[in-house]
Amino acid sequence: MDAGRLLVGEIGAPHGVRGDVRVKSHTGDPLAIADYGPLVSDDGRVFHVEAIRPDKTVVIVSFKEIRDRNAAEAAKGVKLYVERDALTDDEEDDDSFFHADLIGLKAVDTSGKELGEIIAIHDFGAGDLLDVAVADGPSVLVPFTQQIVPQLDIEAGHVTVDPPAGLFDKPEPRRPKRRRSPKASEKAKKPGAGSA
Repeated sequence: MDAGRLLVGEIGAPHGVRGDVRVKSHTGDPLAIADYGPLVSDDGRVFHVEAIRPDKTVVIVSFKEIRDRNAAEAAKGVKLYVERDALTDDEEDDDSFFHADLIGLKAVDTSGKELGEIIAIHDFGAGDLLDVAVADGPSVLVPFTQQIVPQLDIEAGHVTVDPPAGLFDKPEPRRPKRRRSPKASEKAKKPGAGSA
């Protein structure tokens, strides 16, 4: 992703037959996705918002470039970006940051020990989660709350994490299941020599 662009939304499933689409908005106010002018996709396509309305956890958007259900189906999964310089000074005050600003930062514990690197931020419906890649194992999802992530220092290149006990523990290796050999199973089914 270009550092000069910010991810503001992602096109989801079509809504109706006229080309409207569900959009998962990543802006503080979901409807604000329409306030930044043209939105750009990874492949350089430009999308202009003509109408927008809230709908539960998403917004329903009419884009000038999507006119029917087939085009809406084809646009599913497209990520939408805005140029960082399209934001006003009010939106970029000293205390604000964007999710894109956190990608690549180190996650350290409260003693300063490095835990890993933030590779993504997810929201599966219950709040933001920092996806932290660790050196030897699967990445760890860290709830992005004030209690668990008490400090962000973007200029220093790290966030401080006070994880719940066991969150960064290595998972136990899985023990392979012991299988019975087919011959042993068949022997168990056969009647004994003295059966009638």
